[in-house]
Amino acid sequence: MTKAIFAAGCFWGVQFYFDQISGVTNSTVGYIGGHTTDPTYEDVCYKSTGHAEAVQLEFDDTIVSYKTLVEQFLYMHDPTQIGGQGPDTGDQYRSAIFYFDSHQYEVAKQVINNSKSSFNKPIITELVEAKTFYIAEDYHQKFAERTGRGICHKPFKQM
Repeated sequence: MTKAIFAAGCFWGVQFYFDQISGVTNSTVGYIGGHTTDPTYEDVCYKSTGHAEAVQLEFDDTIVSYKTLVEQFLYMHDPTQIGGQGPDTGDQYRSAIFYFDSHQYEVAKQVINNSKSSFNKPIITELVEAKTFYIAEDYHQKFAERTGRGICHKPFKQM
């Protein structure tokens, strides 16, 4: 399995969206991109940890390509919104792609460049090398699926 990490606002809805894509075999919500070790949800929400709420995916690249995942990522949220997503504001809700290697970086960069004309404002999605991914607390895992709440991204669109 291949891994990918995306941050597009509240991780509940991001996880719910990606779980609908054929070829995504596992998803885990957590925190990445900050400067503190072992952050908790409270740390990320109320302190300056620098971490983003994100979803780590495992996917079968014979079924779904990384390019398709990046395209879905750009579709599901507003990659032009600075300082959060929708009503969720703060650095922890930023738009970011955390890449594992040069291939993922180049694919993400190309998809972003090819998508610029689809938006009225500049895409501000960060491309950041993936470092330590901290798994979020159990009650956050599959939250939208379990509760029906937290689904605030666009409805799933088959690509």
